[in-house]
Amino acid sequence: MQKELDLLKQKQELALKGGGDKRIESQHKKGKLTARERIHFLMDEGSFEEIGMFVKHRAKDFDMEKQKFYGDGVVTGYGTINGRKVYVYSQDFTVFGGSLSETHAEKICKIMDLAMQNGAPIIGLNDSGGARIQEGVVSLGGYADIFYRNTMASGVIPQLSAIMGPCAGGAVYSPAITDFIMMVENTSYMFVTGPNVVKTVTHEEVTSEDLGGASAHSTKSGVTHFSCANELAAIQNIKDVLSYIPQNCEETTEKIPFEMADETRTKLDEIVPDSPNQPYDMKEVIEEITDKDSFLEVHKDYAENIIVGFSRIGGRSVGIIANQPAVLAGVLDIESSKKGARFVRFCDAFNIPILTLVDVPGFLPGTDQEWNGIITNGAKLLYAFAEATVPQVTVITRKAYGGAYDVMSSKHIGADLNFAWPKAEIAVMGAKGAAEIIFRRDIKDAENPEHVLQAKTDEYAEKFANPYGAAARGFIDEVIVPSTTRTKLIKAFDMLENKVKNLPRKKHGNIPM
Repeated sequence: MQKELDLLKQKQELALKGGGDKRIESQHKKGKLTARERIHFLMDEGSFEEIGMFVKHRAKDFDMEKQKFYGDGVVTGYGTINGRKVYVYSQDFTVFGGSLSETHAEKICKIMDLAMQNGAPIIGLNDSGGARIQEGVVSLGGYADIFYRNTMASGVIPQLSAIMGPCAGGAVYSPAITDFIMMVENTSYMFVTGPNVVKTVTHEEVTSEDLGGASAHSTKSGVTHFSCANELAAIQNIKDVLSYIPQNCEETTEKIPFEMADETRTKLDEIVPDSPNQPYDMKEVIEEITDKDSFLEVHKDYAENIIVGFSRIGGRSVGIIANQPAVLAGVLDIESSKKGARFVRFCDAFNIPILTLVDVPGFLPGTDQEWNGIITNGAKLLYAFAEATVPQVTVITRKAYGGAYDVMSSKHIGADLNFAWPKAEIAVMGAKGAAEIIFRRDIKDAENPEHVLQAKTDEYAEKFANPYGAAARGFIDEVIVPSTTRTKLIKAFDMLENKVKNLPRKKHGNIPM
C-alpha cells in the first residue's frame, strides 16, 4: 500500500505545480497570483475540496500528446466563504496559457452542474488565452457548453466572474452572462478582438489596456461592475458581494441582528438645497438612511448620473437605485437606464428588496440619445421595475418630472410604498417650462413679459410642483419629514417582509432589447 500512497503523493505534487516552477515565477513577475493561490485567498482556510485534479487533455495533433499536465489548466472544486458553500473554478495560466480545451471545459461544466443541483453560487476566476487552437472545434464546443450553463443558471444561482488576466474572443461571453464582473487594473483585459485585429481591420492603434482594460470597461462600456487595484482586492470584492446576496433564487439573504433605537437623521432635513436647480450628492442621503458603512456601490464609475448598489437597512440586505443630482442633474439617459435595469432585475431574481431614491428631471434630450435608442433603453428600466415582485419602496427627495416619474418605481408600476419629502415636485415638467407653454399667449401679449412669466410660474408651482396633488390621489402614501426617512424605511421593509406577488403565467416576457 505504501507504494501506491507514494505514487499518489507524487502525482498530487505534480498537479499542485501546474505548469512548473518557471511558469509560476513568470506569473508572479507579472504581478499575478497562480490559480491555486487565488483559491487559497478566496476560500475559508482548509475548506476547499478539489474535483478533477488528475484530468488530462485528450488531444494528439501537433505533438500535443507529448505535453500533458494534471488538471489541464483549470482548478475546480467547492468549499466555503464565510461559512457559505460555493463552487469555484480557477484557470491556470501556467498550463497552455490557461487555454480552454475539451477536458478543461468539461471540468468547468461539471462544477457548474453541481452548483445548480445544490443551489449555491458559482465563482469563475478567469485567466485564459482563449480557445486551445490545437483542438479546433472541440474547444469551441466547450465554450458553448459553458455559455449554455451560464444561461440556464442565470437567475437561479448567483454567478460571479473575476477577470485576473487575458479574456479574449469567445472567452468573454461567459463572464458577460454572469451577474457581476470584477477586473484587475493593469493585469486583466477583455475584448472580442485584440489590438492586432483592430489594427488590421480598422487601422486603429490601441493598446490592450486602452481597448479592454479595467478602466475602459468600468468607465466607458460598463462591461465590468468593479475595477480593483489588485487581485487580493478583487477577491475581497467577491466576498463583499456575496455577503449581500442569498445562496439561490429560493432563499433570502440572512438578516444581521438589529435593534431599533433613535434612527432620526437630522442632516437629511438640510440636505436638499432651496434652489431646485442646485445639485447635491445623493450618496450623502444614502449614507444617512442605511446602516453604518454598509453601502457597496456597483458600477461606481459608469453612468454616474444613477447610483446602484447594495446596502443594509435595519440589518436587512437591500438593493438601492438612486438618481444622482450631482451628475447631469440626475437625468436618465441610455447608459443609466441600462445600468439601473440590470441591477433591478438581479435584485428581483434573488429576493433582495429594492429602495428607489428619486430626484429626476426627465430623460436626456438630443439626437445622440434618440438615434442610439433612448426609447428602447429607457423602456428597459421601466420594464425591470414593473416586472419586479420583491418589496419595493420609493422616496422622492426633490424632482420627479414627466415619464421619468413613472419609470422610477412609481406607484403605477408596482411600488408598494411611495414616500415624498415636502420639497418634492411631482409634475409633467418644471414650473417655468410649463408656464411658458400653458400661458404662451398671455406672456407674449403682456407689457412686462418677465413679470407675467414669473407670476404664472409661481401659480403653476403652487398648484402642481409639490407632493400634495399626488398624495391626494394616493400616488404618494405619505409626505414625510426627511429626518424620519430611515425610521420609515426600516418599518416599511419589515412590514413587506412576507410580500407575495405572482406574475401572469407565461414562458417569459419580451424585454425591449
